[in-house]
Amino acid sequence: MQTDLQVVLDEAMQLPEADRLTLVSRLMQSLPPSDTGVSLDDPELAAELDRRFAQSDEGVAWSQLKAEG
Repeated sequence: MQTDLQVVLDEAMQLPEADRLTLVSRLMQSLPPSDTGVSLDDPELAAELDRRFAQSDEGVAWSQLKAEG
C-alpha cells in the first residue's frame, strides 16, 4: 500500500462505525458500475445473505479471521 493510502486508511479506521459505513458507501458510489450482475441493493442478494446468516450455527471472531489472513 502506498504511504498516503496507508495514512488515510489508518485515519479512517479511527472513525466511529457509522462514519466508516458512510465513507465506504460514498467510496462505492464513486466507482463505475460493476459488470458482475450483483447489486448490493438486490433484494435477492439480501434474502440469500439472511438465509446464510440464519443457517450459521456459530460466528467467527474477527481476531481469528485476521490471524488466519
